[in-house]
Amino acid sequence: MKRKREANKEEAMDIVWQTPANPPLPQDYIFRNGFRFVRPYYFEFIAHVKNRWAGKTIVDLFAEEFKGRPYEYYVSAVKCGRIQVDGEMVPVSYVVKSSQKISHFLHRHEPPVMAGGVSILQNEPDVLTVCKPASVPVHPCGQYRKNTVVGILQAEHGLAPLFPIHRLDRLVSGLLILARNATKADNFRQQIEAGLVQKQYIAKVIGEFPKDELIVDANIDYNAREGRSTAEARESAKGKTASTKFTRISTNGTQSIVLCEPVTGRTHQIRVHLQYSGHPIANDMLYISEQPIDRHIKGSGADRSARLSNASLTSNFDEVLNEFEENSNGDFGVDSMCTNCPNLAPKGYDGDEEGLWLHCYRYSGPGWTYECPYPDWAKLS
Repeated sequence: MKRKREANKEEAMDIVWQTPANPPLPQDYIFRNGFRFVRPYYFEFIAHVKNRWAGKTIVDLFAEEFKGRPYEYYVSAVKCGRIQVDGEMVPVSYVVKSSQKISHFLHRHEPPVMAGGVSILQNEPDVLTVCKPASVPVHPCGQYRKNTVVGILQAEHGLAPLFPIHRLDRLVSGLLILARNATKADNFRQQIEAGLVQKQYIAKVIGEFPKDELIVDANIDYNAREGRSTAEARESAKGKTASTKFTRISTNGTQSIVLCEPVTGRTHQIRVHLQYSGHPIANDMLYISEQPIDRHIKGSGADRSARLSNASLTSNFDEVLNEFEENSNGDFGVDSMCTNCPNLAPKGYDGDEEGLWLHCYRYSGPGWTYECPYPDWAKLS
C-alpha cells in the first residue's frame, strides 16, 4: 500500500499545469456512447483585479464573481495555494488591490460534444473549410477549450493557427470558413462588414411553410441573462433591426425544409425570425415555446453546469496530490478537491441535448463560393 501511494505521488507530481500554450493532442479525447469527452486536466486561469474588485478579500472576490463553486471551496483553494495573488500564497483574509494578478489552478472538466468528426471540405493555402458538427463550439469559450472545432483540428490534423472568419452557434452544424493567416482573415472580414458576403442556411421547421418567398423584417432584442432573443415589430423601439429572407425547398405538410438567407447578423436571428413567422425550427425547444425555458435544467446550458457542483472538499494541496489516483475506469485521474470528479463531464451536465435542425449551407463573396453538403435530416419522407 505504501509503495502504491509513493508511486501515485510520483505520478501526481509530474502533472503539467496547462496554459493556452499547451496544444490539444489526440490522446486528450475519450470517445464513449456517441460522445467526445476531454480527459480532465490541470489548468491555470489568470485574471487581473478590476477596480470594482479592489478592496474585497480574495475569498469574497471569487465567491461573488465566480459563482460556479461553493464558498467553502474557495476558502480551501486559498489555504492550499490553488488560488494565488501575484504568484504567491495569501491568507483567506487577504485584501486584493487593483491590477494584481490572480491565478486559479483547477482540475478542468469540459462538457462532452457529439462524437462526429470535423470533416475537411477544402484545404487551400490561405483557406480551410470544414463541416462543423452540431454541439461543438467553434473556438474556446466558457467551459470549452479542447472540445472545439479549432482544438480538434489542431489535435487530429495538426492545423494551426486558424482564424474563423464567421461564427456558428454551438448547436448549429455546417459550413465553417477558417483563414490560415491573419491577412486572409482580415480580407474576409472586410468583405463581410461591407455587405459583400451572402449567407445561406437550411432549416427543418414545423408546419407547411408558405410557397412564396417570405421576408421577415423584425427587430431582434437579445436577453443575455436568459440566453434568448425576441422579435419585435419594426416600429418597436426595442432591439436591433434585422431582416431574413426565407424560401421553401420542400414540405410534407407536417414539416418543411426552408432556405434561410439572413441579411443582417443578429444573435439567434434565423431561429427567432422563424418563430416569428409561425414556423419555428422543429427541434428548437428554446423557441418552440413563447416562454423562456430554464436551459440548464433542460440540459442544454453546459456553460452553467458548474454551479450545481457540491462535492466534498479537502484543504491541503499536498494531500490532494498524494491522493491523486487512477479512476476505476482507467480513463483519467481523480482529484479529491475537484468539484466535478469522479465524473468525466462537469456535474450538472446530463447530455440531454441534440443538434439543431439548422445548417450553414453556403457562403459566397466576390469571386468565391464555399458549400457544405446537406445533413441527413434535410430529407423529408
